[in-house]
Amino acid sequence: MTTAPYRDPSRPVDERVEDLVARMTLAEKAGQLFHTMLTMNGDGTLAEATDGPFPRQGTTELVVGGHLTHFNLVGRYGTRETAEWVNRLQALAADTRLGIPVTLSTDPRHSFTDNPGASFASGAFSTWPEPLGLAAIGEPELVERFGDTVRREYLAVGLRVALHPQIDLATEPRWARQSGTFGSSAKVTSALVRAYIRGLQGPRLGPRSVAAMVKHFPGGGPQRDGEDPHFPHGKEQIYPGGMRDYHLAPFRAAVEAGCSQVMPYYGLPIGVDGWEEVGFGFNRDVLTGLLRDRLGFDGIVCTDWGLLTDAVIAGETHQAHAWGVEHLTVAERAAKALDAGADQFGGEQCPEVIVELVRSGRISEERVDASVRRLLREKFVLGLFERRYVDPDRAEETVGASEFTALGEAAQRRSLTVLTNHSLLPLTDRPNLYVEGVGAQTASLYGNVVADPAHADVAVLRLRTPYEERPGFLESLFHSGSLAFDEERLKDILALLAAVPTLVCVNLERPAVLPEIAANAAALVADYGASDTALLDVAFGRARAEGRLPFELPRSMAAVEASRPDVPDDTADPVFPYGHGLAL
Repeated sequence: MTTAPYRDPSRPVDERVEDLVARMTLAEKAGQLFHTMLTMNGDGTLAEATDGPFPRQGTTELVVGGHLTHFNLVGRYGTRETAEWVNRLQALAADTRLGIPVTLSTDPRHSFTDNPGASFASGAFSTWPEPLGLAAIGEPELVERFGDTVRREYLAVGLRVALHPQIDLATEPRWARQSGTFGSSAKVTSALVRAYIRGLQGPRLGPRSVAAMVKHFPGGGPQRDGEDPHFPHGKEQIYPGGMRDYHLAPFRAAVEAGCSQVMPYYGLPIGVDGWEEVGFGFNRDVLTGLLRDRLGFDGIVCTDWGLLTDAVIAGETHQAHAWGVEHLTVAERAAKALDAGADQFGGEQCPEVIVELVRSGRISEERVDASVRRLLREKFVLGLFERRYVDPDRAEETVGASEFTALGEAAQRRSLTVLTNHSLLPLTDRPNLYVEGVGAQTASLYGNVVADPAHADVAVLRLRTPYEERPGFLESLFHSGSLAFDEERLKDILALLAAVPTLVCVNLERPAVLPEIAANAAALVADYGASDTALLDVAFGRARAEGRLPFELPRSMAAVEASRPDVPDDTADPVFPYGHGLAL
């Protein structure tokens, strides 16, 4: 039997793409335009039920019935089980009429944040600081090494698209997504994203690459009041400082570096000349006029998750993130996004809508084909038609390998940022230690742990940046609102600082407001994702902290509220400026 040209690896990619597109039904084409979430059973078998926080159709129904071949793996699982699940999923796809392999994507999995809406704690993967911590170190070579580590661990379990790096700029101190960024500097972010893409994709996209989907175009930092556009009250993006091009700079660098995919943000731009006031995923001025025409990007544009349909998440109904086009039907929203320049719908699974749009004449099949070509081309370039399966034994050897673990642990230590040190650090001998927020067992390796600060020589206190509790499962995961400690908590902290010389370490997922703590701590250190061991190694002089603040730390919430959300480091009289950090 003659091999179909699209199955022949000796033929040029473009020829294979054209041959495959010509063989596809409209329904099969429509399935390619959806990139939805998928879970697996803990034993590595395919999940056919629809329970869990993100209920979806069963795997077989999506792959065989819906013709979907792009999925975002949600949840944390064992390494062998993941590899075996990938092989089962690819075998299911191989048995379909055309045998198009599945492309699997994931949110970040290499740090400490565990938010199923944005990022997963590392689990079996090597553990690194959050991207803010990599920015605190500021070395492109390290970020490229990190990207290469991610690539090798993802490849081992069959993950081929990274839904990162996130290259928004952290210019609104209250915004919930800052820990995933490289901070407030466009220059630093531009340099680091180039390095990250080199690490993930290599010199060019190919069979040993992980495709980078950079987000959130054209820069999601300038949110009004720092609210998050996952939610209706956070949908507005504003530029009172006129810094639109500043936020665009890292994306220009990413496109020049050859990023394979781009994700536009949910945000709705307000009062921006030349931009329609609709969410970026529906915005032709931004996706075609800016990204395609001005920046010359010809890769895949995949919308952020859930732009078309309302969704039930953990039992809560959330309206579609169709900001500015809420009045449109699901089909009209899909048509507007395609007209704007999007190729694929993230977190959605309604290919029948595309079929109906074509049959009704609202969208031409040629327009669908243009996006299908981009999506299939990437599958061919990634080598998925020739090498869709993974080796579970090799996966277990690779994921969390000692080489990668050591690199991540070293980066944690280097990223720590010493903000103040009043002759406390480095600690010596084996002092009596009182600890809060630090594991007593780990602390006992460095000193004698005591239960009462009155009996301590030194206290070590780990804190997290404050946030406002928000109602509902999903919004509770996105830490927003005030950055200041409430009166009672601050009173307790200051009492400890007055009682015993205290090393305070604050996890900066956002820029905490802590002038009183800075003034009274014997030493103040910032972390962006670091283990207790990393912190204590630095505190006792066994490792060197090299971090510099990737954004300023404001003096008050009044200063935050008066600042302009699109302008970097714009608060009056900050406690610590951008780039502050002491040598230890």
